Amino acid sequence: MKRMAIVLAALLALHALPLPAHAAELEVGGKSAVLMDLTTGTVLYEKNAHEALAPASVTKVMTLLLIMEAIDSGKISWDDSVTASEAAAAKGGSQIYLKVGETMTVTDMVKSIAVSSANDCACAMAEYLAGSESAFVEQMNEKAAQLGMEDTHFVNCTGLDDGEDAASHRTSAYDIALMSRELMLYHPDIQKFTTIWMDTVRDGAFGLANTNKLIRFYTGATGLKTGFTSGAGYCLSATAQRDGLHLIAVVMGAETSAERFAACKTMLDYGFANFALISPEAGENTVPVKLGAAESVAAVPAQETALLIDKSQKSEVRISVTLAESVTAPVSSGQRLGTLTVLVGEQVLAEVPMVARSGVERLSFWQIYRSCLRALCLN
Repeated sequence: MKRMAIVLAALLALHALPLPAHAAELEVGGKSAVLMDLTTGTVLYEKNAHEALAPASVTKVMTLLLIMEAIDSGKISWDDSVTASEAAAAKGGSQIYLKVGETMTVTDMVKSIAVSSANDCACAMAEYLAGSESAFVEQMNEKAAQLGMEDTHFVNCTGLDDGEDAASHRTSAYDIALMSRELMLYHPDIQKFTTIWMDTVRDGAFGLANTNKLIRFYTGATGLKTGFTSGAGYCLSATAQRDGLHLIAVVMGAETSAERFAACKTMLDYGFANFALISPEAGENTVPVKLGAAESVAAVPAQETALLIDKSQKSEVRISVTLAESVTAPVSSGQRLGTLTVLVGEQVLAEVPMVARSGVERLSFWQIYRSCLRALCLN
């Protein structure tokens, strides 16, 4: 139900209000970029959004997503011990220098991946979940297909440029935004790790420092993942939240680390300055019930609806609720009773069904007879 409501809201938001014209005037570095609203999935800015490029360690957004799915489903737990294999310990690039046979909890593995982009921990978790990295990569590609990531093909769980097939390890800024949204929206516990600036593992013996500098220097930053290889350049999926608006900014192929952070900051600043997220509230509403065991039934919106609007029009939003004059029992839970309409001026932004919160049984013949008799006696 939650996913259906969000999809509905996204469709409504896309057609509700035109994007401010100055979106096209943004100067954003890198080869490609996307700004997306996390709640509705609405794209607010894009540049070469579907160009398939090497993502470097931003790949680990998908790795973390599959780990979080396994945790939230109960397949594994935070306290499970994971043993480093020879393959995991041999991973290069960013790492915490796992030794063959060393054990570490899932909590510390996830922390090391999210904060320090540890390739060895990513490989160890892939093997723990799927038996081998190659089997885990199959799951990554299956999940990418489920999410509609049409520009994506993964060949490893780290984003390293090693291996004969590394050249085919590709995704796009848009696809990165899709998997980042899936991770942050449906697995919010990941933010306990993606918002860490500095921490330790191995009982304080090994320090971790977040590779995403926006966590410390950008107000409202919630994540998410950096990446760099000589082939990919500097990449970043950055998420931040202010005043109920949660945004995802993605840049790929930046020439310097500073350029990627500046690009995402520019997009996030633009989003927060120009857009707002509203959740229409219907208030308390009831509809009289004829021949029912209850005299009335509460009418509520069929689903939670989030609408992305131009921030300048936020004060002009108004809510209108139209309900049936009455309804005859029996009334079923979820039965439509009217419509909640969200407007700006005369423009309709959304129409949401108002439905019965609970069911109301019809009175029996004898209950109706006694009710009528009682009414006659009172008169």
